[in-house]
Amino acid sequence: MTFSLVARSADGRLHGVAVASKFLAAGALVPAAAAEVGALATQAHVNLAYRPQGLTLLRTGVAAADVVAGLVATDPERDHRQLGVVGASGAGASWTGPACHPWAGGRTGDGWAAQGNILTGPEVVDALGAAWQAGTALPFAERLVAALRAGDEAGGDRRGRQSAGLLVVERGGGYGGTSDVVVDLRVDDHPDPVAELGRLLTAHTMLFGRPDPATLLDLSGAVAAEVAALLGALGHPVQEDGTEAALISWAGIENLEERLVPGRIDPVVLTHLRGVAPHVPAPRAPR
Repeated sequence: MTFSLVARSADGRLHGVAVASKFLAAGALVPAAAAEVGALATQAHVNLAYRPQGLTLLRTGVAAADVVAGLVATDPERDHRQLGVVGASGAGASWTGPACHPWAGGRTGDGWAAQGNILTGPEVVDALGAAWQAGTALPFAERLVAALRAGDEAGGDRRGRQSAGLLVVERGGGYGGTSDVVVDLRVDDHPDPVAELGRLLTAHTMLFGRPDPATLLDLSGAVAAEVAALLGALGHPVQEDGTEAALISWAGIENLEERLVPGRIDPVVLTHLRGVAPHVPAPRAPR
């Protein structure tokens, strides 16, 4: 009923799962991941116990293939299960029980496992794997969604579309550095869930992505003057505590606080500020 990709970044810092299905809220059931430990997807006749059990085995250093073997060996319903696992290192592993509805199967490689059942054919998991391997220039979460999109475009679930999900973890990579969950997005019921998942990821990246230090602008001179004018037009006039204080106040309301850097401004924030503020004349450079 589902196709998924479980993967690890080249440096081992990120693990994630992308999933799509003709099933309500597949993202609530299929994925599990732990930072610097691994990730897994349980599908077909889902066994939710695989998620904590699999991550526990991965934490002890058990290889992905041995995690799969251990989980299915003790499961009397294993013939109806499908499972993909990636650990902190090494190749991914996948299991497809012989009683899963066709087409069902998986593909694996170094740091990834793609699997699916009730698919239009093997071209779906082939596309997942090929897109993952070809997407090395993309950020990790975008690479997962690009692979999911390729599987969807190759035919996907032969019953149709309904839901999709994305889970990405990294040590300290979550909101405010207080969590390991970098991305946790779900599209529970939608006519085009993979496209909608991509839209949500774009919004998530804009709001919660970390600034690129190479692109930051000093909040001084003409840049500071423009920011002050734009904030004023939005009802956040600069007070005695300065432009940066007004920017922080506005950014908190806009949910952009993760992109704030003392004394500087992220171009993503400046572009958004320009887009939402009423038109104001560009400040003149001093003579």
